[in-house]
Amino acid sequence: MAEAQPLGGDLWIANTVVDLIQGDVREHLPLERIPLKGDVLGLGTTTSIDNGELTFLHQPGGDTTIWKCQASDGGIRRLRPGDGSSHFPYVCFSGDASASRTPVELSLLGSQGNRPLQELVGEAIETLQQRGELPQAPLYGLRLVSRWQSLIITVASKLCMGQQRRNSGIAKAASGEGTAADSIYTRLQHYRLSEDDPAEAADAIRFLGRSLQWDCCGFWDNNPSSGRVTVPTAGANLHLHGCSTDLRYGGHLHHEHEQTVLKEIESLVLYPLQRVHHLASDLAIEALEYNAGFVHFKVINLGSMDVSDVGVAVVIDNVYDSHRYLRLPWLSAGESESFKMALALPAGRHRLQVIADPERDILEDEAQRTNNVASIDVTVVTSMLQS
Repeated sequence: MAEAQPLGGDLWIANTVVDLIQGDVREHLPLERIPLKGDVLGLGTTTSIDNGELTFLHQPGGDTTIWKCQASDGGIRRLRPGDGSSHFPYVCFSGDASASRTPVELSLLGSQGNRPLQELVGEAIETLQQRGELPQAPLYGLRLVSRWQSLIITVASKLCMGQQRRNSGIAKAASGEGTAADSIYTRLQHYRLSEDDPAEAADAIRFLGRSLQWDCCGFWDNNPSSGRVTVPTAGANLHLHGCSTDLRYGGHLHHEHEQTVLKEIESLVLYPLQRVHHLASDLAIEALEYNAGFVHFKVINLGSMDVSDVGVAVVIDNVYDSHRYLRLPWLSAGESESFKMALALPAGRHRLQVIADPERDILEDEAQRTNNVASIDVTVVTSMLQS
């Protein structure tokens, strides 16, 4: 008899939090590719042009909607396909997680007031595991309705964090590798929700209002240093986005901020997520040939994410300082673009090489980069330079 599979759902991750921190904004997952039927857990960020946080809200008895939390004023709006801000450089999402829904009996947590939210969520996971009510899983999704005495939220207002990933390929920063991760929340726009407006001129945190009940969705990662759904810092297991229940404000809940004070958890539901899938780009050069003074080739995106601003180099006889270069503004997943380029060559044998993303701006695993390059040897009988 086959062993029963552990209860739990799937999680798809398009890029990671680490990728986002390090300056990756050229891979995108469109809203249309996220299935929102049923109870779908997720969070993410919108485009570098129109920054903001994504919150996945489940409608009781229905499907899931995605709300964009705006950096300019902390406000929110529901996203719909085709509205101009529906391509996400980072997003993670589950399938319909209804079958693995595990409500937490809040009396098990004892007193909640003034306790850190992450401590309470960790205690809930451990307690339910000990009671045999929650299976072990690498990640847990969670839905949370909470009320706050004071809440600090942040909203993404700058996705490019100094191009740390690309810079580190050629030089090390004196400030260290962890600088971007350590400073990400200090760089973002901060807002305050509380009963009273501090009304202090020197206060850098803008007061939004008294909307203190929040509907939240997020993830608990047992391996936060991976940076797949949380900032890659030891002990930073919880990443949570949300909207006030009056649908006025939204953003990343800065639950660990010293001025954030929890009043109570009104409901908490956990979802074990057993299988993690990574979505990525995969560029390839195909159908390379040379004929009658023209080089023909096709650039194809074999991956699962759209890419933008892709460079393509055509190199003759390994002489890179005289290569031809073109750039694709956009290439959707599964699509291709064919090119015909005039290329006059002198008589003799030549080696032609076409390279997609020669500057390595697009995130791809090394194993997937082998198809970024295509080469052919050609023999020119009559010099095309004289034709």
